[in-house]
Amino acid sequence: MAKNVVDWIALVLAIVGSINWGLTAFDFNVVELVFGSFPALVNIVYYLVGLAGLYLIYYVTKE
Repeated sequence: MAKNVVDWIALVLAIVGSINWGLTAFDFNVVELVFGSFPALVNIVYYLVGLAGLYLIYYVTKE
């Protein structure tokens, strides 16, 4: 099955989100390090990662 641009964006966001989540175990948050001075932007990044995860659930279950 060929991947389109949305598929690739969702995959990248999910990978970045999972790495960030893993690093928080060591008190290191990449998203807040990069966008920490813009709390609204931090929230937007987290929302996009969450939406990417939901999209990937759809992606792996579609025929």
